[in-house]
Amino acid sequence: MNALLTSWSSWVNWLILAAYVITIVACIVVVLRENRNPIRSLAWVIALIFLPVAGLVFYLFFGRSLKSIRMVSRHKKRKLMRATATRNVNLNETGISSDRRQLVVLSHSLSKAKFTVNNKIEIFTRGADKFEALKRDLRNAKSSILLQYYIFADDKLGNEIADILIEKARQGVKVMVIYDHVGSFSTRSRFFGRMRDAGVDVHPFFRVTFPQLANRINWRNHRKLVIIDRETGYIGGMNIADRYTEKTGGKPAWRDTHFRLHGDIVESLILSFAIDWSFMGQPLSYDDPLPKSASIANNVGMQLVSSGPVDTWDNLSLCFLKAISSAKKSIYLQTPYFLPTDALQHALEAAAFAKVDVRIMIPRKCDSKLLQLASFSFVTQCLKAGIKVYLYNPCMLHAKALIIDEDLVAVGSTNFDFRSFENNFETTLFVYDREVNRKMRDIFFDDISLSTKLTFSQWHSRPVLQRLFESVVRLLSPIL
Repeated sequence: MNALLTSWSSWVNWLILAAYVITIVACIVVVLRENRNPIRSLAWVIALIFLPVAGLVFYLFFGRSLKSIRMVSRHKKRKLMRATATRNVNLNETGISSDRRQLVVLSHSLSKAKFTVNNKIEIFTRGADKFEALKRDLRNAKSSILLQYYIFADDKLGNEIADILIEKARQGVKVMVIYDHVGSFSTRSRFFGRMRDAGVDVHPFFRVTFPQLANRINWRNHRKLVIIDRETGYIGGMNIADRYTEKTGGKPAWRDTHFRLHGDIVESLILSFAIDWSFMGQPLSYDDPLPKSASIANNVGMQLVSSGPVDTWDNLSLCFLKAISSAKKSIYLQTPYFLPTDALQHALEAAAFAKVDVRIMIPRKCDSKLLQLASFSFVTQCLKAGIKVYLYNPCMLHAKALIIDEDLVAVGSTNFDFRSFENNFETTLFVYDREVNRKMRDIFFDDISLSTKLTFSQWHSRPVLQRLFESVVRLLSPIL
């Protein structure tokens, strides 16, 4: 009897081993067939071979690609694009430079981003100001509210926004809400249930449940969009949470950048929201009429560029690369996390060597120690290339802004890191306008007055142990 059990146990062990080996080989074949960056492909192959179990788990959660997944069918996307069509603009009549026209064409080729004029913009750098304006606009909504945030917190601000949405839904306003399931993981389900019970159509993006855990946990919807009555739009880096508006946990409110928009660009925000809504499998019943009056008389050029892990190309990474490479005078970058791809790092270095004024601002104290260490690991290389690096002192700097020369600004949800460029669903607004550029430059230099400029000798003298930790954490940059 014992011999029979031993034989059976031996067969089970061999079957488990065979299944594991077949799984590893299948994963390696998938990695090779995807034709990714050779270094990253080699890293995954080595991990799968030499890190039993751990390598497989890491690959299942962080190594898989969604490039073959279509968010919505071509037919449905064309239908959505027709429903949010804006007037055609002749680029040759806009007065923007040839470099900017190339960026417009590139953005359209990658993500079908329409170039729009006849827009108006208001810039917020304080969360208290932005959310006061947003609450006012929400209360004045007449027909529809489309709201999408990575984090929708169950705190003072979150409940104020929720109460307004509930009130508007009861008044007959169509209210549709998307929140990211992982980003809002700490928010209790009853918080969203209260809105659903009042008639708010609210859904999580990529709900993480078993057995889809490995398929979904790495792909986050990081977008922050609001569209009210098809007339007013919001886009930027602020989530719905108290830390953007007031002191929390003994720490000052975060510094961030957000835009309030009117004009043709609002239709592009609607299209982005509609695609995400359809991707979740929700029927879109949004049929707001076009605004009666669209008489905003100016020539502020704007383009909303979207990117995500399901896209064939890394849309925003390529657009940023094009914009940085075309800079003639200046590149000013604000980002909470500085973990650039090799191509973007080299583009910044090349610009600095070509005597372009390249300045990067990151927070002195980050909300994530790991991300701060990883960001710091890139600073030495920047300083060697002549890039000016600043540490923002007053609080957590969460702004995502790129200001180039005198006529280009990019602001949205996109951090300057691997996750935003490759793994997250993101949107960034490209603004082709000298006046907006001037205002953003003034804001940037106001922030410089509150920052510490790093020198190479000062930075090189930091503790050896810290430098070692930075180098180790840097290896994890692609999945942080």
